[in-house]
Amino acid sequence: MIERYSTKEIAEIWSDDNKYRIWLEVETLALEAMAKEGLVPESAVKDVREKGKFETKKILEIEEEVKHDVIAFLTNVAEHVGPSSRYVHRGMTSNDLLDTTFAVQLKASGEIILKSLDSLIESIKKRAEEFKYTPCVGRSHGIHAEPITFGLKLLSWYSELLRQKTRFKASLKSVSVGKLAGAVGTYASLSPDIEKYVFDKLGIDAEHVPTQIVSRDRHAEFFSVLAQIGSSIERFAVEVRHLQRTEVNEASESFSKGQKGSSAMPHKKNPILSENVTGLARLLRSYSLTALENVPLWHERDISHSSAERVIAPDSCNLAHFMIERFNKIISNLDVNAEKMLSNLNLTKGLIFSGSLLLSLVDKGVLREDAYKMVQAAAMSAMESGAEFKAVAINDKEILNNLSSEEVASVFDLDRYFKHVDFIFNRAINEG
Repeated sequence: MIERYSTKEIAEIWSDDNKYRIWLEVETLALEAMAKEGLVPESAVKDVREKGKFETKKILEIEEEVKHDVIAFLTNVAEHVGPSSRYVHRGMTSNDLLDTTFAVQLKASGEIILKSLDSLIESIKKRAEEFKYTPCVGRSHGIHAEPITFGLKLLSWYSELLRQKTRFKASLKSVSVGKLAGAVGTYASLSPDIEKYVFDKLGIDAEHVPTQIVSRDRHAEFFSVLAQIGSSIERFAVEVRHLQRTEVNEASESFSKGQKGSSAMPHKKNPILSENVTGLARLLRSYSLTALENVPLWHERDISHSSAERVIAPDSCNLAHFMIERFNKIISNLDVNAEKMLSNLNLTKGLIFSGSLLLSLVDKGVLREDAYKMVQAAAMSAMESGAEFKAVAINDKEILNNLSSEEVASVFDLDRYFKHVDFIFNRAINEG
């Protein structure tokens, strides 16, 4: 049972302290690689490894004066390292540091999100199997259509999230990419071997054709997939909200002891968690639009993307993780009212079987248009009189001219709708 969760781990990834820790590690690894090529003395690497420190507060104070975050960081580090600091950042541009660190942060956040997504997928699969044969009415346009099972409804969620997982893994690989290629990406002052050494240590890949930055189509893909995951969760949450409506009452969020639903109406049990993730999905989608607008930058780089990314990157990762964890709580503790599902399925007194009756007549050789008119007339008669549709159909002379009463009765057998449930489950789970 999932009771508590936290986004603190992702928040820490995007903290200033952690960002500067990664900056220092990138700079130090780059120095190690430069020393191997004879570009800097080994003593400089030793000094930076042993003395390299920073104070976040001091960096921010320096930045207030110099108006440049990387220069402020290097200035603060130099205060600790001493003369060897002149080798730090040799041949690098600011975005070698920024985009490489961005890749490390996105990869770390993405791995946490992926782990939570796996847990949610497993939770949905478990509930789908639990209600594999639980009958409920399928709805289209909000109107009763034909019978399904609640397990199949949940299985569609499971299958959808598997697709989202595939997309997310691909986008995570695409965005776990940095660059250490100098001012405009030509490796004029640093060799590709230095970049490879650093990235092998960091566990990321290199941009194939760097400019001064990593191309933002990669990030647009990542944030777009996060938005898609959010939209899927919203779809599931909207279904829970509909099923929890008083007149439907087929499934509802768990209501804990001591919980209160309304300040004015003590009887209320509201789908507040589902409403919460519905609203957050809107915000997550808006961030994906910003990521798309960050793609067309001037020439080899401008910084119009930078300010926006400082907001959307940590927020999107936090939001997506929070939504996944929250919906896992919803689905794991979802109260399912199988009796009300069956009651609602019978609400129209058999009208939901009209499609099967139509097909039975067609299979007997009746023209589809004629069969449709027969079934519709019987259905409207049942609706107006309040009678059971099965009884009306069995006593309809036109229908009985083509079907026996036993054949009409067989149309109203629920089992005929569920004969391929195992096939659908096996296909979805095997593909998963």
